[in-house]
Amino acid sequence: MTARRLEGRPVAARIREQVAEDIRDVVSQGSEPGLAVVLGGNDPAAAVYARQLDRQGTALGIRAEVLSLPLESSEAEVDGLIDRLNNRQTLDGIVVATPLPPQIALSRLSGRLDPAKDVDGMTVVNSGRLYLGLPASVPSTAMAILELLVSAGVEIQGKEAVVVGRSPTVGKPVAMLLLRSGATVTVTHTQTRDLAKHTGKADILVVAAGRPGLISGSMIRPGAVVIDAGINVVGERIVGDVDFEGAAEVAGAITPVPGGVGPLTNIMLFRAVAQNFRRRMGHG
Repeated sequence: MTARRLEGRPVAARIREQVAEDIRDVVSQGSEPGLAVVLGGNDPAAAVYARQLDRQGTALGIRAEVLSLPLESSEAEVDGLIDRLNNRQTLDGIVVATPLPPQIALSRLSGRLDPAKDVDGMTVVNSGRLYLGLPASVPSTAMAILELLVSAGVEIQGKEAVVVGRSPTVGKPVAMLLLRSGATVTVTHTQTRDLAKHTGKADILVVAAGRPGLISGSMIRPGAVVIDAGINVVGERIVGDVDFEGAAEVAGAITPVPGGVGPLTNIMLFRAVAQNFRRRMGHG
């Protein structure tokens, strides 16, 4: 068996065009959507992510602003920044790029963030609403995974879904999304005993553990749909958490790394910004 490749780029391109159109419909009223990216410290990967959001947002018609926190920032200074962003009427989304300076707790910052502008689902309010099955902002990677499954025509209702990973940004929220979509969900992680026993029963296997090659082909149920959300740098290569070559011989469908979940992640965030913008302008 050779698995069908679930490519994220064509899906992202379709959603990107829809987001751009939704924005164009409203900007004639004399306003534009705004996104603030709070960049903590001097982490190179976070800086690249912030620049990506700035560049991609501009291409969509979203005014993106990157605000850097100096390493020596105090809690009071960060609180003041978040309060100013919360109160800015022309701002439709706020994203926090981690890691933050060591003296600033992410939980403190996310607790101060206005849930209505939390387009990446990091606040307790949005996490709770997701848990309760209410409308909520959802972490962009988790939303990208669900979008990829739906776009590929994967039946979720009634299926056995296994999630490998328990992070608050991917594993836990994607488990909630799958559960809400009617799947029977098992959440596992790198400390799960006999991991293969669980992964081998999955109709839908989502892996987001941050361990390159954690899942081999022998751990996958024949015909399963495998979503690899891992991003790992090994030498000069970027690889996922799944041994792609081995898994592709067993799975029915599988995402490549790179090129699977990744291309969809940022556009999910921009879609949330556009939705907030339309509501602010009376179109949602």
